Parts: sequence; structure tokens; C-alpha cells
Amino acid sequence: MRIAMIGSGYVGLVSGACFADFGHDVVCVDNDPKKIEALEAGRMPIYEPGLEALVADNVRQKRLSFTTDLKPAVAGADAVFIAVGTPSRRGDGFADLSYVYAAAREIAQAVTGYTVVVTKSTVPVGTGDEVERIIREARPDAEVGVASNPEFLREGAAIGDFKRPDRIVIGAEDERAAAVMQEVYRPLYLNAAPIIVTGRRTAELTKYAANAFLATKITFINEIADLCERVGANVQEVARGIGLDNRIGSKFLHAGPGYGGSCFPKDTLALVKTAQDYATPIRIVETVVSVNDQRKRAMARKVVAAAGGSVRGKTVALLGLTFKPDTDDMRDAPSLSIIAGLQDGGAKVVAYDPEGIEQARPLLEGVTYADDAYSCASGADILVIVTEWSAFRALDLPRLKTLMNAPVLVDLRNVYSPTDAVKHGFQYVGIGTTPSNG
Repeated sequence: MRIAMIGSGYVGLVSGACFADFGHDVVCVDNDPKKIEALEAGRMPIYEPGLEALVADNVRQKRLSFTTDLKPAVAGADAVFIAVGTPSRRGDGFADLSYVYAAAREIAQAVTGYTVVVTKSTVPVGTGDEVERIIREARPDAEVGVASNPEFLREGAAIGDFKRPDRIVIGAEDERAAAVMQEVYRPLYLNAAPIIVTGRRTAELTKYAANAFLATKITFINEIADLCERVGANVQEVARGIGLDNRIGSKFLHAGPGYGGSCFPKDTLALVKTAQDYATPIRIVETVVSVNDQRKRAMARKVVAAAGGSVRGKTVALLGLTFKPDTDDMRDAPSLSIIAGLQDGGAKVVAYDPEGIEQARPLLEGVTYADDAYSCASGADILVIVTEWSAFRALDLPRLKTLMNAPVLVDLRNVYSPTDAVKHGFQYVGIGTTPSNG
């Protein structure tokens, strides 16, 4: 099938490359000439494991191409996916749909023959209705079906998630559009991936409900971690104890500094705003948003407490800047609030991240960047693990101790055993555990 992917950011590029790998003919469109030029030269605009090789292979097989010219890409396509950004709108936090609607207007002028226009971007309930209205108003003669096909990709594992999905959700109001979408995903039938066909509004809400639920699990275990610290319990053991209950499950029960990234922060906020607009406020999600925002700043206070109550004039070394490992995404990363809090307290901050430094530079002022974990820790009064990159899981603790001014380790991801840290002479502070002294 012929597919046009409007938007070559994270979702559009990963989806386009994977569709091409299924054997479809895919054109990825973006209005940023520099991005298209880079993609044509084999340079990825994002870091995602395996993506560069996947793109290169499908470009070589002539199944994947890139352009800034939307019209020829859309003309003759069986399905046109809208995968543009839907950032939180300034002022009210609602999803900014201007890019989605602009894409719909352009698509309307370019479609030829029957075409299914698909919202792949995360959009509030009713967006598909408006996309259809825009297209039909612009081109009453166009043969178009409008569908919703939300993505459920985890940064750092997106290719595997796309090719081996838990489910595929298709929202369509007519059988013809649903049939085209099922043909698009036919290569996944061998993997027995469940395909759920619903109405458009149901599909749109499913995406937000899924992300809000996962954000709630994270926030729940983070608050349990705070209670564990007060009562002398261990949050990792609590999480295991409840996670083995198959009604709860073990995923997203890892206590830490709060969620960030491109999805959970904006999607929970957008869901809250949608619910308020429909006079059905979602109090649980409202609380999740508030608690998570406060938690990030609280992590800076946790570091200050570990340093004896003040970081003024001290050097704090941070390992990890991105919101999670295996991505260079800095959007709403906990490190941003943590560093701001430490700098407000008078600390000098040195940081290292395997992939996120270039993305972090324009967002952080006054930070010194190191080339590796050990140079980052050299001369530091306190070491903080913020992101659980694999490269940080087996650090040489005796070597770190000799490099640091003071052996204080604040592990915001519980990567290390308190017993091991103390054995090597560290004062250890984790999440949801009692601090340990070496």
C-alpha cells in the first residue's frame, strides 16, 4: 500500500520506517527542509535504538523516502497519517491542535481517489470529527474516510513496540476506512496482535486513558515510597509484593523522581482540560499532575538533605539528564527541576548523559558537562543518579570514592543496593528506603 506520513518527528519517523519495513511504500513529509536534508543523508533527528539502521535499510530498498512537498506524497496514497506535534497550549495546557488542522487543510487539497486520513498524533476527543469537517469543507468532492490510530510507543523501545504491539486501536466511522486500516496492519497478523476497531472518539480517549493510568501507577508508587521512608519500609519490596498480583502487574511500579517525556505530562494535562470542558472533572488525574510536578522539585531538596542541609559552594554531579534511558528526549525531564533547585541552593552542577547533552545545553544554564561518569564525579561532594542508563548500573564504586571529595550517593532510581554502597564506604540515599551510612 502507499502511505504518506505527515510529520517526521518521533512518532512519524518511527511509524513510517516500520510501515516501510512491512513492505509498504512510505513517504515521510516534513516542512522543515533541514530535517529532510538530514534524513536523506542518513542522519536521524532523534536518538532511538535501531532506528538509523532501519531507516537506512528501507531507503536502500526504495520503500522509504522523504520530502518537503506534501502534494505529490498525498496524491494517490491509500492512507495519509497525521503525525505532527500536539504540544500543551500556553495559558490553559490544552493540546495545541493547530498543526493537526493545518495538515488536514493541506491534505484536503492533495488527495486523489479514496483516501483514509488517519490521526496518529495524540489528540483530544472530537479531533477526528473536526479533521473530517475541515477536509469536507475544503473539498466537498473528495473521497475521504477519517480514522484514529493512536500510537503506544515507548521511547527507547519504539521499534519493538510497533512491530510487536500489545494491541492496535483503530477508530473509524465507516467500514471502508476500517478495512483499509486493517490492510495497513495486515503484516502483523502473524504476530497475532489484537486489532480493536471502535468509533473515532473511543479510540481518541483510549490513548489518553492509557497514559493517564500509567502516570497514576508511577505517581502512586512514588507516594508509597515517601511513606516507606517515614515508616522504615522498602518500596522495592512493596512494589514486588503488589506487582505479583496479576490484577495490578509489575510494570510502572518503579519509584523514582517523577515522570517526564513527550507523552505523560502533556497527555494527563490535556485529559484534565477535556474533562473540565465536558463538566466531568477527573480528580484522580488532576492530583497525579499536581503531585508529579511537586515531586521533581522535592528531589532537589532530597539531595540537599543528603548533603547535610546545604549545597552552597558544593559540587553536585548528576548522572543522567534525559527523562528515561535510551532516548535523548529532555522534555519535562526531572533533571530540569532538580538542577534548578540545586542551583537555587548555590550548588555547582556537573552532569553527564550518554545521549542527552546536546539536547540539554539550550535548556540548562550554568551546568558543566562531563565526558563520562567518572570525570563527572571527579571532585564532587555528592553524586546523584537521575536516569538509569545501563552504563550507570555497574560503576566502579571504589574508584568513584577515590575521585570524589565526599562519598555521598543519592540514587533516585534505586540502581544500587544500599548494602553494596555502604560496603564501599558511601553514604547512600535511595528512594523509598532508609538512608544508609558508610
